[in-house]
Order: sequence, then structure tokens, then C-alpha cells
Amino acid sequence: MNRYLGVSLLVGLVITLVAVTVYLFPRADPEIVTVAVTERQQRSLPDFHFTDITKAAGIDFIHTTGATGEKFLPETMGSGVVAFDYDGDGHCDLFFVNTRPWPGSERPASSCRLYRNTRDGQFSDQTTAVGLAAPIYGMGATAGDVDNDGWPDLFVTGVGGDILYHNVAGADGVRRFVDITAEAGVGGSGGWPTDQAAEAFAERREPLTWSTSASFLDYDGDALLDLFVCRYVSWSPTADRELGFQIAGLGRAYGPPNSFSGSQCVLYRNLGEGRFADVSARAGIQVADTAYARREISGGLAKALGVCVSDIDDDGWPDIIVANDTVRNFLFHNVPDADIPSGGRRFEEVGLTSGIAYAEGRARAGMGIDEATWQPGRRAVAIGNFANEPNTFLLADPGLNLLYADAALAVGLAGPSRSPMKFGVLFADIDLDGRPDLLTCNGHLEPEIASVQAGQAYRQPPQLFWNAGNEGWFELATEAGDLLTPIVGRGVAAADIDRDGDIDLILTCNGDSPRLLRNDLPEAGTSLCLQLRGDGRQSNNDAYGAVVVVETAAGIQRQELRAGRGYLSQSEAVLIFGLGGASVANRVTVHWPGRNAGPPTVIENLSAGQLHLVRQDVAPETMTNAGPTVQPPD
Repeated sequence: MNRYLGVSLLVGLVITLVAVTVYLFPRADPEIVTVAVTERQQRSLPDFHFTDITKAAGIDFIHTTGATGEKFLPETMGSGVVAFDYDGDGHCDLFFVNTRPWPGSERPASSCRLYRNTRDGQFSDQTTAVGLAAPIYGMGATAGDVDNDGWPDLFVTGVGGDILYHNVAGADGVRRFVDITAEAGVGGSGGWPTDQAAEAFAERREPLTWSTSASFLDYDGDALLDLFVCRYVSWSPTADRELGFQIAGLGRAYGPPNSFSGSQCVLYRNLGEGRFADVSARAGIQVADTAYARREISGGLAKALGVCVSDIDDDGWPDIIVANDTVRNFLFHNVPDADIPSGGRRFEEVGLTSGIAYAEGRARAGMGIDEATWQPGRRAVAIGNFANEPNTFLLADPGLNLLYADAALAVGLAGPSRSPMKFGVLFADIDLDGRPDLLTCNGHLEPEIASVQAGQAYRQPPQLFWNAGNEGWFELATEAGDLLTPIVGRGVAAADIDRDGDIDLILTCNGDSPRLLRNDLPEAGTSLCLQLRGDGRQSNNDAYGAVVVVETAAGIQRQELRAGRGYLSQSEAVLIFGLGGASVANRVTVHWPGRNAGPPTVIENLSAGQLHLVRQDVAPETMTNAGPTVQPPD
């Protein structure tokens, strides 16, 4: 081995070992500053106000952890939510992921829940009617049209295996979901130990497949949605129990992930006709743990919790960014596969060389992740980290491809975000001023944390950071109505649930009710809402991977349409552009995904205050406000 490479690997290992030893407790060493900080004055924030309408809307879901006192690590992770229109009526429905009791438990059965938006401010539980009541120790989910038939299918991740549901029409015309996991080949290995008693399960040494976040994407541009699945640690009940985590004076405690070996993320390529192939090794998704390799122990490096798909270098091909817990983050760069001459694609993992892997020169406990053009021409990746670690804010160098630097201190995020434990991460233009704000959903994993750490609490308020625009920083909102109520927060998704043109929020809570929060900003600006439809031949039907550029008199905005992102969750597939007070977007350009997508669609003078459906299958010159393909959905 090249001696310089060997030294580099050794230094990286030492950094990682130092990082994981401080997982549960505050760090006393000073922060390493690599980005210049400019003096600034605090600006007046908008009058943010959210109203909790969970109960009023008829959502009675309560997340269960399965906890019986053993304090198994999966009980701490919570679960996600998917905001999607499963029945095609133009209104956003909500799917909440849930767990099941551990084997042998006498606790009542539990399941995920699907709530249909009935358009009158109410949601109706349709779980059993649509076939989604099957038990799973669920974690996350993502929705996408895997067969381009016009209807979103649903993939659910969990401990002990995953489930792929196909959205089909029943004899009565009602949409239902059918489990096609086995024939699709995407369930993971092993399965759930349904035949084990409680004692036998507690003594199990064989690791259970543990999937977390997932996202649909078309990585090879063939107009079929492929599937990326994050995998967390290699976990078994016996390994957890034998590690013997304790809190002094309180007994058994939840342990950190650095006590468990890593895993491998998975990439499934869509072969068509409801079948997928695991191409993880071939496509460069498997990342080896060099420490284990030296000891001849099989293992992966991934301890993946969050994923965001983004075309980071604007070359028309989706890349994948992964937030890992206590090990370095990944950046999978989409490149041509020289061994497949007919346009094959693969990934190169470039987290270390790009600056994505570490912040402050070491690994953090990454949870959720999102990416956005936070200022015109400037893109950034935000990662929510463990308690006593600030948010990571990786700012892309506009002059150099694939090069990032942590600018959390410079943009005002480092100090305010350090104390809470951050899980869900979301960029969204909450006040519709044309700039994406940043939200984190917070909450500790240890119910007794306040007894051992001053300043920590089990329930923690979310944090909303307002994007101050050209000044180049974020301001922490101190008032936002019910949004700032302390919770044991986990996932977060955005959706316009009432079709009033602003961004409402759904927060999931570990072992508790979720929060459906209506955006009641008193002085909200206007917005442009876009729903995209690929033609299913040149581009995938959902148009995941499309890049939309909106030009107004105030400037230029850019957004990408994505499936799953953040932490275990997926936001509604409607792009909402805040236009301030403008009544029209001068120009909208849609760059469709896919290797044969053809020219972009350009629409002039598109009116604000409406949800526009933009379809790929009509010539761009016909697309005006009165044209047949720019219209609200039925």
C-alpha cells in the first residue's frame, strides 16, 4: 500500500474512534472553524404561525415502539410519514409508518396507517380497506410509480424486512395496495421471526435486516424508477443485551450505534414487469469498512439513516447523498459504466474527496438530510446530528464541482442547533418569500436523559431557521405557534394539505401521536405550485429527478423533484415556489429526467395562486396559461 494512503487511512480511523466515544455526552474541545464568519445584525423575522389540527382533522394514529423494558436500539428510532395522493383525486393523503410488537409480546397488534384526505379539512382512516394493515416493525417509506401506470406504489422499510405494495384498482374501482415484495425481490434477507417466543427472540444472535430511509430514483435514465435503501447497523437482540448499556443509578439504557458493526446500503434496478435486481455491488453502492477488512471480518461501513437524491453537478444524472450515524457520510456520484457500452451507469463514492464525509474533520451522528439551492446559484446540504453536535451545513463551491465545506458557523446554524438531538431535516419556503428555510424535528432517544445531562430533555421543540436571503445566514424563529411545542420528534414532511398554496407540515413522534400543522402565516406571499407528469417513456411518470427553474422580477429559483428524503419520510410531490407578492412567474423551465428526455419545457407568464399540472407529452410551445397541459388536476 502506498505509505501516504496508509497514513491517511490510519488518521481517518483514529478520527472515527474519537468521534464515536463521545456519542452520548457533550464535547468539551473547541470547534474547528474553517469558514470565515462575518459580523451581522439580527433581522426581524416573519410572523410564523402554525396550528396543530391533528385531532380536529381526524388523525388518531399513535406510534408504538414495541418497548417492553429490554431497551432495544430500534425502539429509539421512531418512524416516518409519506405525503402522497394515492387515489389521484388531487389532494394529499398521509401514510404513517408504525412498528409491531416484538416476538412473544402480549401487546396488541399494531400496523401502519393510511389516512385519505376528504377535502373538507378531514382525514379518513382507510388502512384496512386498502390493504395496508399487514404488521411490520416499520421505519420509513417512499412512494413512486414503479410501473408507470399513473398510480403511486409504496415501499415500506423496517427491522426484519421491507414491503413493496403495488397500487391497483379493485373491482369496485377503489384503489388498493397488493404486496408484491416476493416477486419484486426487494424484501431483504431473513425476514421477521414470527415463530419465536419472547425468550427465544431475546437470545437471537443472527442479525435482522434493518432498513431505514429509502428513495425512488431513475439512476440509469431508462424511465423506470429504481430503488435506493439505507441500511443501518448489524443488530440482533443478543448483541444489544450483552453490551449492557447502563445509566448510573437508573439501570438499563439505550446504547449507541458505535457499539454495533456497520451494514451495506442497497440499490435495486427496475427491470420492468414488477421485477427488480440487486445491483449494489456492481453499481458501486457497497462501501467496505476498512477496519473490519483488516481483521478479516465481513462488514460494511454504512450506518445509514437519511438519504437525499440530487443532481449535485447538474449533469442530468441523479447522485445520492447519505447521512450516516457515527461514521462518515457518503456521496455516490453517478458516472458512466464503461463495462456497459449501451449507456449503463454506476456510482463512485466520493464522500472523502468532496468534503461530504466529515464536518470538523470527524464523523458525526448524522440522522436526516436534505439539499437545496438556498441562495441563487448557491446549493447546500443540511444534516441533522446528535445532541451536542451542531447541524452540518455543507456549502457547495460554485466554482468547483463536487467540493463542499461546512459553513454552519458562518450561516448562523452552529450555535443554536448544537444542543438538541436532530432527526428530521427539511428545506422548505415556509413564508413564501422565494428562499428555502430550514426545519429540524428534534427529540432525544433516552427518556431519562434529563437525569444525567443538564440542559437535555426527552421532549424537545423543533427548530425553524428563517433564510435571511442575500445577507447569507439563518435566524432561529422563537415564535411559530404550535410548531415549537416540545415533542419526541423524528420524521418531517411538507405538503399543502388544504390546497391554499402554502406549506403545511407533518411531524412524526416516537411513541406518540404525530403533529399535523396547518400553516397560518398571516402575511404569506403568493406561490406557484407545480405538479409534474413524465410521459412514462422518455421520463418516469412521477418525473422524479426533474429540475425546475422559475424566473421572476425578483430573481431565479431552482428546485428538484424528489421522492424520499430527510429522515424516514417523503414530502408531497408538488413543487411550491414562493413568489413574494408577485402575481406571475415570467418563465418556468422544466428539465425532465432521463437519458432520452428531450428538450426542456418552457412556459411563459404562469399565474401564481394555482396548482398547475405540467405534462411532458405536449410540445413546449403549446404550454401557456390557457393551454391543455397547464391546468389544476381534476
